[in-house]
Amino acid sequence: MAAAVSAPLLRFHHHHRCLLRHSSSPRRYPAGFSRGLSSVSFGLPRSTTTAARSTASPSAPSAAAAEATDAASAQAGSDGKGDGIGEEERVVLPTNESSDRLLRIRHTVLAFCCLPFLTSLPVINLCAHVMAMAVQKLFPNSKVTIGPWIDNGFYYDFDMEPLTDKDLKRIKKEMDRIIRKNLPLVREEVSREEAQKRIEALNEPYKLEILEGIKEDPITIYHIGEEWWDLCAGPHVESTGKIDRRAVELESVAGAYWRGDESNQMLQRIYGTAWETEDQLKAYIHFKEEAKRRDHRRLGLDLDLFSIQEDAGGGLVFWHPKGAIIRHVLEDSWKQIHLQRGYDLLYTPHVAKAELWKVSGHIDFYKENMYNQMDVEDELYQLRPMNCPYHILVYKRKLHSYRDFPIRVAELGTVYRYELSGSLHGLFRVRGFTQDDAHIFCLEDQIKDEIRGVLDLTEQILGQFGFRYYEINLSTRPEKSVGSDDIWEKATLALKDALEDKGWEYKVDEGGGAFYGPKIDLKIEDALGRKWQCSTVQVDFNLPERFDITYVNSNSEKKRPIMIHRAILGSLERFFGVLIEHYAGDFPLWLAPIQARILPVTDNELQYCNEVASELKSKGIRAEVCHGERLPKLIRNAETKKVPLMAVVGPKEVQARTLTIRSRHSGEIGTMPVDEFFRRIQLAIANKSSSL
Repeated sequence: MAAAVSAPLLRFHHHHRCLLRHSSSPRRYPAGFSRGLSSVSFGLPRSTTTAARSTASPSAPSAAAAEATDAASAQAGSDGKGDGIGEEERVVLPTNESSDRLLRIRHTVLAFCCLPFLTSLPVINLCAHVMAMAVQKLFPNSKVTIGPWIDNGFYYDFDMEPLTDKDLKRIKKEMDRIIRKNLPLVREEVSREEAQKRIEALNEPYKLEILEGIKEDPITIYHIGEEWWDLCAGPHVESTGKIDRRAVELESVAGAYWRGDESNQMLQRIYGTAWETEDQLKAYIHFKEEAKRRDHRRLGLDLDLFSIQEDAGGGLVFWHPKGAIIRHVLEDSWKQIHLQRGYDLLYTPHVAKAELWKVSGHIDFYKENMYNQMDVEDELYQLRPMNCPYHILVYKRKLHSYRDFPIRVAELGTVYRYELSGSLHGLFRVRGFTQDDAHIFCLEDQIKDEIRGVLDLTEQILGQFGFRYYEINLSTRPEKSVGSDDIWEKATLALKDALEDKGWEYKVDEGGGAFYGPKIDLKIEDALGRKWQCSTVQVDFNLPERFDITYVNSNSEKKRPIMIHRAILGSLERFFGVLIEHYAGDFPLWLAPIQARILPVTDNELQYCNEVASELKSKGIRAEVCHGERLPKLIRNAETKKVPLMAVVGPKEVQARTLTIRSRHSGEIGTMPVDEFFRRIQLAIANKSSSL
């Protein structure tokens, strides 16, 4: 993608991260960057998504209507017995954005996570809020650092001895005692000098650093009763008794470096969650359990879909036969749809001369994300971190006329990004991955239609998997940018018009665009209500300039085309991980690696079963024969491996040349000839149905 022209324009990298969202280390992400998943709503038993959904529902008037009609969404997460979603009375789980009260509770619980000190001290010193009050009562030598609230609760970092799960229980018990005391929270303003004096009296070096980073005066302090205080801007509830102790839980402890710098002190990070009611906490706990059940790393192993082979290196994905066939189906569908939509397919090299990445700007401003260069016959080559420069070279192979536009090229291109070993995470953060990358070269007056075409294509592709609800953000011109006011205005208006033509709701992120052009980012919502950043479409005024690409207009003058960057799935690896968790490994029939398993009652029917399997395979159906166990166990094994269809064969079926079909989701379907079975599978695949 576009390269930065100066260090302050590092937002250039935002496009590539929008395409994938693999990395999330603080040293690589500019302010405002999203990791790609924000758990802002939970679809669980006794819970629901937030009432004020910020996402658009492009294909249905309401969530209820979509859930009633969307078989793919209904399929997601089913294990043959149903996952219970939507079956019970629901409890709304608020978010920090939707509930000021919840934010105040979490901030208060969080603010309690600081520094205790005795009222007998001459100077009442820094930072006192419940979790840290509890921590330092139990561990007097511990020192506190920082602790922000997060989507589902809070965390706090302590410089102290390593903690155990048993320690968390002790800390929670002490927190309960503090909450029951119903201590009032009192705000105080002090001078910077007074704040520093109080902090130094307690010998808290981390808090001194924090104080240095506060630019506003006076300094705000919150007191908990007459016992404790903390540097804090608020907000808080009125007293500790406003917190429902049964709605607070300490979840885990992990190591974390101070300021995220591995050269600094290792700290103990305590994660907690806080809700308005006990029912909300129970719903959240159920959500965590369901998320654990759907973890793509566990399911990838259980279903033999993929692996990360440490002998080959971390962050490098091995697609096993069952995972590879799903990838094949995804790629085949992706290619067919793109060809139908007027794209030309490309295949480009995995390496290029380092000079190419100098022209694009990557070596100057993206080097920390790239691997070391290699010497090839005294010339330096570089593994590609992105596909954009290659597509521009293809464009430059000949002179273009205005009559050629729009030009659309697309590639499933494998790229390589440097990731620290500690940041790797299954399929979500890897070192080598395949982007569904595409670029459109067009005229200024074609921008709107091309953006609308990308949005239509996005809806078509994502809709295949049951994704119907999106969170959409339109990011506009930042303070530092390239390109004229006129072209920025035209491009931004084109993005807005395309979204409004679609009838999609969106939020405007003023000044949040890349320096090289405005953009649209789209997050999909999975079966648990989690949001995943996948799709992005961005206008680029920079790379055409850097590579000096032109076309000849109607007056025989050379002009510069508009370049649009676009990805829908983001990366095949990461999207596959999202699909595994969305479906809980229970893929719909059209995606399932094995669509039908043929089960003989005894080995006497084995020959007929093999004949049927061969016939189905010859017609493109993914079928296999399993035998050697009693029929009930064969059926259980098929259920465990989440095979959508089972064809049971006994003596009667052999004699009549039929099959008795059992669906994993619908139960017994009935007995039918092989041709009828094949016809119904074909129809279900064509309709992207979950089962027959």
